[in-house]
Amino acid sequence: MLDYVSLEALSQVVRQGSFERAARALHVTPSAVSQRIKLLEERLGLALVVRGTPCTATEAGHWLCRHMEQVGMLESELQGNLPALAALRSADQRVTLRVAVNADSLATWFISAAAAFTQDAPALLDISVDDQDHTAQWLRDGTVLAAVTSDVLPIQGNRAVPLGRMRYVAVASPEYVARHFSQGITADSLARAPCLAFNRKDQLQAQWAENACGQRVEMPQHWLPSSPGFVSASLAHMGWGMCPVDDVRQHLDSGALVRLLPGSDLLVPLAWQHARLKIPMLDRLTDAVVAAGRRVLEA
Repeated sequence: MLDYVSLEALSQVVRQGSFERAARALHVTPSAVSQRIKLLEERLGLALVVRGTPCTATEAGHWLCRHMEQVGMLESELQGNLPALAALRSADQRVTLRVAVNADSLATWFISAAAAFTQDAPALLDISVDDQDHTAQWLRDGTVLAAVTSDVLPIQGNRAVPLGRMRYVAVASPEYVARHFSQGITADSLARAPCLAFNRKDQLQAQWAENACGQRVEMPQHWLPSSPGFVSASLAHMGWGMCPVDDVRQHLDSGALVRLLPGSDLLVPLAWQHARLKIPMLDRLTDAVVAAGRRVLEA
């Protein structure tokens, strides 16, 4: 059997990022936390924590932390049905659920889902951000319990629920267009005009350029890991970029931004993937995410 006292120590170290903060959360000494994890690692014959600043979990550690999240959700449901158990739970004790979300969803609709879920659930959310094409890997690695992803086919051990499609438009300021695209959108002009990219994984601009020109284009890029920053940089004439239409609708209406090529929008399908478990708390989180996503995203 697993030692759940040691598992809770592991979970807290990964969540808090250090043995000292984990000890404060558990009301024990750092040496007690270290001893519990050492015993667990020796018993399993596996390294579970990468000691550093912050401390992080190994692959095996991630899977054990994910197991503890699932146990926490089950315990919360059990306490809801057995008041005698609920009385033993401290007032500030909540299960923390780790999820991965793409930045544009987080900036446009996901917060409403998170707020709806946490309003009534005795849970905290630990939200990680990555490109929508890569959040699924967090699920495969066991780092998170659920993710908003563009991978619409179910990952092994997970359930995929379609959310809809996010519409992206290629935008820039009129001044930027006049400076860089006075002769039109071509492979040559795109190869000289700086674009905006969220990170090294972001392929939306490259995909749009290839669709527009019929060939792959190598473009100079500003790296800008912020959805609001994309809009601000576009307004400030720094570059052109792919933005969710809801983020830039008012600027398109006012003329502060323009579409580079009308009719060339990209529609990116999104899905909510989560561990295939029948746990009421996870079902409620899923219901909140699906409802919020489908209010905003296109069918």
